[in-house]
Amino acid sequence: MKKDKLKIGIYELTGCAGCALLILDCENELVDIFQAADIQSFLMAKSDNIDGELDIALVEGSVSTEKDIEELMDIRKRAEIVVAIGLCSMVGGIQGRFCDEKEWKENFKKVYGDIEMTHTKPVQSKPIDAYIKVDYYLPGCPIGKEQFLNFFTRMLRGNPPERYPQPVCVECKYNENDCLLKKGILCLGPLTSGGCGAICINHNLPCVGCWGPVEGGNWISEYYLLKEKGFDDELIKNKMANFSGTKIAEVSEQLRK
Repeated sequence: MKKDKLKIGIYELTGCAGCALLILDCENELVDIFQAADIQSFLMAKSDNIDGELDIALVEGSVSTEKDIEELMDIRKRAEIVVAIGLCSMVGGIQGRFCDEKEWKENFKKVYGDIEMTHTKPVQSKPIDAYIKVDYYLPGCPIGKEQFLNFFTRMLRGNPPERYPQPVCVECKYNENDCLLKKGILCLGPLTSGGCGAICINHNLPCVGCWGPVEGGNWISEYYLLKEKGFDDELIKNKMANFSGTKIAEVSEQLRK
């Protein structure tokens, strides 16, 4: 007996839409993707979108407006499984780096002044799990092609995707790279989730943290290590916050003390 195809929706909240574009970049596999699953909604790829019940919803982008909140709540009601894809969805993205609400309001006013928003009210950028339960996370800024295809295949077969519990440093050792921290270069490899293959360090470039914070990362230790190497206090904090957003809010508070 032939099984029904999984009903999948791909949604974009506030962000650059790079993760959705990455899925479209799977050009050789795109037809197979649409044949293997019932893609109910994918605004970037099709016009006949359906807002029905879903087996899996893939959500990219941060929650940055009241409209985003409404759409996200609706997606959660309709989907059995919700997957946060990309760092905007996971940690708030670069637009979520202003963890302090007062700081966010000040920066917002600098850009927009006292203009009244009529389309939708802006809110401080946050990851989607600030509003709903998220079942799985797919890191990256943007996500990677092979990473997505592996994830997609596993989900079709009913196998949960694997987590990324190790930092980039582990992949650096696999690739026999010299440690950039030992060379006095500000690298966030010890704090960043692995899975990218340490591609930046392979090309002698420091890790900037675009795969998001690794679980159990020792932020305080890294901070003091970089301080000892002569890096400026604000530079360190800003580098750490770029791709980790609201997830390091508590750490930021400790670093201020």
